[in-house]
Amino acid sequence: MKVSSALRAERSRIYDELLAEHMIMRRGAALVAVSFANLADGQPVDVKTLVSTSRWLIDYITSHHGSEDEQLWPALRDLFPTAVAELDEMLVEHQALDAELHTLARAVDAIDAREVTGGRAEVLVVIGEAAMSGLPSAQRVREILARHFDEEEPVLLELFPQVPNADLTRVRKGIFHGCFRGSPHLLLGLMEDPDRIPGYAAVLSAFPASVRWLRPVLLARYRSTKKALAVTTYLDRI
Repeated sequence: MKVSSALRAERSRIYDELLAEHMIMRRGAALVAVSFANLADGQPVDVKTLVSTSRWLIDYITSHHGSEDEQLWPALRDLFPTAVAELDEMLVEHQALDAELHTLARAVDAIDAREVTGGRAEVLVVIGEAAMSGLPSAQRVREILARHFDEEEPVLLELFPQVPNADLTRVRKGIFHGCFRGSPHLLLGLMEDPDRIPGYAAVLSAFPASVRWLRPVLLARYRSTKKALAVTTYLDRI
């Protein structure tokens, strides 16, 4: 059956949107992992910023993968039953990632609790211990994400062009349900640091008009956040 150029463009856009989600998480995981390493190394990391950025990342990844597990994978399994084995392997990776995210969340909570309630000397000691605890977990989150996306993206690149027109909305909902929410300065910044993600214009158009209007302000806030995390290099080079 002949596929119209509009339908091909729609399918291509869905894949670009998925890559945008993945790139935000790849870069966000790098940002948090490097900042944890800096904190453990005694560099001047703003702890409150690290706590808030880490919690945003954990929530974002959890929401994205929850949406995939509940909606995207079942939709693709219905459409492409022969791909079940590969998809099931990815669900196992989601479970490993969830366990690591819980470990990271506990380290972040420990830092936050002592930052608020402890004395200065005690805080510095406990933050150092929590940073050392959170560092390997943050690094493993980054590694699992990279490996998972490297395996997942070629599969979806092959499947998306075969999605029937009637199922495009259902597949897109499985990608976006609950995502692209909260901390727009991080979303926009990670979409551009160090360069713009594929399909940038199309993805940006999905943001509310108020976010697009405030883009310069939000990008300035992202740069301030990155500085507070003591991360000075481009995210794709760390």
